[in-house]
Amino acid sequence: MNRTMITATNTLGQLQHKMDIIGHNISNIQTNGYKRKESYFNDLLVQEFKNQKQENETGRLTPLGIRQGTGARISQSQLINSQGSIKSTGRNLDNALEKEDLYFRVRVSDDKGEDTRFTRDGAFHLNPVSNNPEQMMLVTGKGYPVLDENDNPIIIDGSIKNLTFSKEGQLTAEADNGNRQIFNLGIISVKKPQLLEQIGENLLGLPANFDQLGIKEEDILTSLTGGLREGISLNQGALESSNVDLSKEMTDLMNAQRQYQFNAKSVTMADQMLGLINGIR
Repeated sequence: MNRTMITATNTLGQLQHKMDIIGHNISNIQTNGYKRKESYFNDLLVQEFKNQKQENETGRLTPLGIRQGTGARISQSQLINSQGSIKSTGRNLDNALEKEDLYFRVRVSDDKGEDTRFTRDGAFHLNPVSNNPEQMMLVTGKGYPVLDENDNPIIIDGSIKNLTFSKEGQLTAEADNGNRQIFNLGIISVKKPQLLEQIGENLLGLPANFDQLGIKEEDILTSLTGGLREGISLNQGALESSNVDLSKEMTDLMNAQRQYQFNAKSVTMADQMLGLINGIR
């Protein structure tokens, strides 16, 4: 196969992956608390041909020999953890985290069992507990239980009159009979967001093999309990918007499409050149 074809095809698949990432960002522009991803390219290994007989050439500005590239690949797909804009909703179950390193803890059940995940989407709801309709559980919009600081689901007894979330993430539930229940929301501070995996449904989680990588959970995140809760900044009656900038994403998408077209054209031109060579008699 022509060397030009090899170089172009190596890059085409990576450009398609970049466009998929951009498309995913654009599709989540209205998702509360969504964090966009950005990909970065690096050159693959370069092959050098030493065809120079003389090592010193007067006036030469470029390195000796011929260097041929083999394409490019995505070297990093980075989670951009910048703060999205805060929009007021006036709904007392909506909560926005006002620091970019903070995440709510939620519990997810799947075929593999139960696990703890993290989200910035603070649009909460109250669902009746299946075995006790007089109790209400605080859940996310997808129905996942919101956890307290001890990793227990937040279950409220009795008929609820009012719910109040403090700036430090403390939930006070007032019943019709005047009784009050207090819960501390399970909130973490993420030190290394790039080590978290996007699980889907606007959730992040620890990598399955992080212990094999020689990394401890406390190196990635910190549970804000006790005196650390002073670092929490919660805004009740508001939600955080996605941090996706549509104009930037469209510009990046057009650039990626042009690069894809250029590499596809290189394959076509290389095929035409091979056709001309094969046609020589």
